[in-house]
Amino acid sequence: MSIQVKEVSKFYGKQKALDALSFEISDAEVVGFLGPNGAGKSTMMKIITGFLPQSSGDVFVNGLNVMTHSLEIRKQIGYLPEHNPLYLDLYVKEYLEYVAGIYKLGKNKKKRVDEMIELTGLGLEQKKKIGALSKGYRQRVGLAQALIHDPKVLILDEPTTGLDPNQLVEVRQLIQNIGKEKTVMLSTHIMQEVEAICERVLIINKGKLVADQTSNNMHSIKESYIFDLQFTSPVSNAQFKTIAGITQVEALANNRYQISATSDVREQIFQMAVSNNLVLLEMKSQERNLESIFHELTR
Repeated sequence: MSIQVKEVSKFYGKQKALDALSFEISDAEVVGFLGPNGAGKSTMMKIITGFLPQSSGDVFVNGLNVMTHSLEIRKQIGYLPEHNPLYLDLYVKEYLEYVAGIYKLGKNKKKRVDEMIELTGLGLEQKKKIGALSKGYRQRVGLAQALIHDPKVLILDEPTTGLDPNQLVEVRQLIQNIGKEKTVMLSTHIMQEVEAICERVLIINKGKLVADQTSNNMHSIKESYIFDLQFTSPVSNAQFKTIAGITQVEALANNRYQISATSDVREQIFQMAVSNNLVLLEMKSQERNLESIFHELTR
């Protein structure tokens, strides 16, 4: 098992960022780590990589406890933080040589630097100062430094931030290829990215794990139906509550409503409209995808 998180909690003063969080990630598995802003994603990643200590619980990377084997674990992890810290006055190749020196690659340093430049598509940019690069190319430099020591585990926090559509495709393909040999854990707010790259999805909300499924089986997380409705006049919550199975009603503009239900209640909605002399202009069932499931679990 590459990563084991057992009942991990983290407090910042009185604020609880993580609440007894537990999960495991296997070798050579690409896992999407999702959650709304403030859910605790970056905190958990910093704990796994040894940048932050947890308040309680245990974290193991390749069988080593991060609290007692921090330096050994850092040799086995490549980390790209959300805010990619780079030395802007260094040239790309110079910076990667510097990072390779930190990892004490010795005779392999030049070879690994050249390999990372080729792998991340930095060939034409290697003689430029990092400060002169676009945000997308800076992300590539961040990926190169995370990979240069050939880590077993790769932790990526928002790895495709700032990339244009062409770069997105290239970096996603790169991450997929890396995932064939390494364990990859990545956080992102781009649901299409998770669907394209990840084999499994972990969703956290308010520091707690609310979903853990393979990406192909996400629809089974929560058995619910979502309908978009529009009427000619307002509908009260009391009128919707006459229908058994409706769990949530969200009022939108122009007499539009989005409702969640535990069963297909379209016939009951129509009957409710008739009995209350309401004119139903539109009713459509919303397709359940990762984005809608994420919204259900975290709103």
